[in-house]
Amino acid sequence: MTIKKYSGPAGGWGALASTAKHLIKSDNIAKNIKNLLKTNQDKGFDCPGCAWGEKDEPGRFRFCENGAKAVNWEATGKRIPASFFEQHSVHWLDKQTDYFLESQGRLHQPLSYDSNTDRYQTISWQQAFDIIATQLNGLQSPNEAEFYTSGRASNEAAFLYQLFVRAFGTNNLPDCSNMCHEASGFALKQSIGVGKGTVTLNDFEQADAIFVFGQNPGTNHPRMLDTLSHAARRGATIVSFNPLKERGLERFANPQSPMEMLSGGSTQISSQYFHPNLGGDMAVVRGMVKVLAERHKKAVIDGKALFDHDFIEQHTAGVADYLEIVENTSWQLIEQQSGLSKTEIEAAASLYQNAERIIFTWAMGITQHKHSVATIQEMANLQLLFGQVGKSGAGLCPVRGHSNVQGDRTMGINEKPDVKFLDKLASRFNFEPAREHGHNTVEAIAAMLAGESKVFMGLGGNFVAAAPDSKLSAQAMSNCDLTVHIATKLNRTHVNPGKQSIILPCLGRTDIDYQHSGEQRVTVEDSFSMVHASQGVVASDIGEMRSEPAIIAGIAQATLGSQPIDWLSTVENYDNIRALIADTISGFDNFNDKLDNPGGFYLGNSAAERVWQTQSGKAQIAVNALPEAIVPYDIRALTDNRIFVLQTLRSHDQYNTTVYGYEDRYRGITGERKILLMNEKDIESLAMENGDWVDVESLWPDNVERKVFGFKLVAYDMPQGNAAAYFPEANPLVPLASVGEHSGTPTSKSIAIVVTPAQNMPVATHS
Repeated sequence: MTIKKYSGPAGGWGALASTAKHLIKSDNIAKNIKNLLKTNQDKGFDCPGCAWGEKDEPGRFRFCENGAKAVNWEATGKRIPASFFEQHSVHWLDKQTDYFLESQGRLHQPLSYDSNTDRYQTISWQQAFDIIATQLNGLQSPNEAEFYTSGRASNEAAFLYQLFVRAFGTNNLPDCSNMCHEASGFALKQSIGVGKGTVTLNDFEQADAIFVFGQNPGTNHPRMLDTLSHAARRGATIVSFNPLKERGLERFANPQSPMEMLSGGSTQISSQYFHPNLGGDMAVVRGMVKVLAERHKKAVIDGKALFDHDFIEQHTAGVADYLEIVENTSWQLIEQQSGLSKTEIEAAASLYQNAERIIFTWAMGITQHKHSVATIQEMANLQLLFGQVGKSGAGLCPVRGHSNVQGDRTMGINEKPDVKFLDKLASRFNFEPAREHGHNTVEAIAAMLAGESKVFMGLGGNFVAAAPDSKLSAQAMSNCDLTVHIATKLNRTHVNPGKQSIILPCLGRTDIDYQHSGEQRVTVEDSFSMVHASQGVVASDIGEMRSEPAIIAGIAQATLGSQPIDWLSTVENYDNIRALIADTISGFDNFNDKLDNPGGFYLGNSAAERVWQTQSGKAQIAVNALPEAIVPYDIRALTDNRIFVLQTLRSHDQYNTTVYGYEDRYRGITGERKILLMNEKDIESLAMENGDWVDVESLWPDNVERKVFGFKLVAYDMPQGNAAAYFPEANPLVPLASVGEHSGTPTSKSIAIVVTPAQNMPVATHS
């Protein structure tokens, strides 16, 4: 492990060098150069990474460094031979790193787990489908099965999948949204009537101010830096709130800018950078509202109101009750919880007050807390007071993770489906879908642990690595009678099989998808409700891989026969699937005709048009009290040791659970993933030194030990009392029952921990 302060900007030559390195590692250089040139392009494929949108501007490269990593990782020339599984037991594979498992290459043959030999062995597709159908049809109730979805599934795959699951008879559709942006969907649905962001990329070109909460775009969605840098250069104020000092929010050198690359220059991103405590963002916004409300009262006397009274009167409900709770919130609580001083919050409020068009944007630094829904509603409240929703250059922008996580939800991947959607399914397909709510991700794990759910099927993803409480999640998987995984690569979930386990190798975004009618296109939806076509362009050795829609159709046909549709004929041409989507889901009229639109087509957003699909018919200004404490008193009572608040986060060589390498370039950390970032003064308070090895234990009142061992302390610029560690290495610390109010999302950004010297590692090893 080495630690060396990174002095350069985000992007720049470092991004180009990293792209070249991962291109070489792919063992597929020539083809992947062609792949990169077609990434996010018209008549190309949508990046398998993040869900940031793209403007339709010809002649530009449309991939970022981490997008290039995702493309090279997926489109590798490596294939896992059958001999690999003959040589290695599943028990042995489970002891290897996540990087080792995925770096073996692409899966290309159906596999079945043999518990007697503890090895996977090849089987035929029909054998796999028959095993799955027999297990599903043998269940006492359809609710004994869980059907998980990753955010990388296409709209076509997701629609078929949910239709199969509902025709089978359950709403058990846990998905990755349950672990990331569920709070955004719930909060926005309650506040403005639609659970999606209200802005488009064009709004970023008009915004006077952009407030960025709980995001690290330099690592998690680097194409956003291009958008932010354009905004900064034209004079927009960018205000960032993040406990950590992240390079992508400080400076960015656009690799597509000859001027910046040749001159060594860069663009300053943030005009102001604030460092709140983990979980303190709600208090920050509450403080801003308190400041602005006081200024508004004084301004009204002079006939110059700050708030948009006409908008409030015409479009909102609940303002009086909300302003009363704001007035009664003490500055002592605001400062204590936010970690910012009143002076700092006043400065942020002034930046807001002085802008005409304002965008609030956020990611998982906001959504993975117990009070995440209340925090997002607090941000929506401030925007509504100033009429910033439904206004050009302004609005609310949750930035989603995986490239189609928003599209999956649009297609009906939802354990709590809308009644109108179920009615449409019933009418169009002539069957009565289940009406009772199904399991979200945490509830699915609990049901498998209890033996209530006996079959798990995963459409993509790496469930065991992504889920909280890693040991319990792995145990839940092994409890199942059957686990089924539709996947491109070997991962942690596959080496924690059920009593029976099937792995079905699927095509990725970069692969050409041939069906009976010829080459196929699929579609995805980005964070801005834009729907894009995606089509692999470079031929590669796919072996026995099948597309996700074809695999789902094969499982459905084996399980249900040709009910309620002829599944196999549907996937002969994906136009057939899109026709079913158009019949069922609003916004997709003439779906097939729209696919040739360069840049895709916009689904629309009712709140952006100031049409509020709420019970009152108006935007609801929510009334929520600040939490009493980020770490509840009953948890603080569990120890006499000093408690820190931990967040899990990604390294720069990582996307979700996929680890591309061991370099976290912008944070200056190389060669190690078991690290714990802390404030230098906190390290000193523990009588430890930078570089010491520690054990970390989380606190939860259930008598279950949750502990990780042998993590290396790294001093970092962050508020005292806070800590950070990589995901998924720190996931064992996230209690399964610690979830967000109303969202059920694991609280991965506010874990109460204690830190002690490592029991079995050398102490005081310095970097």
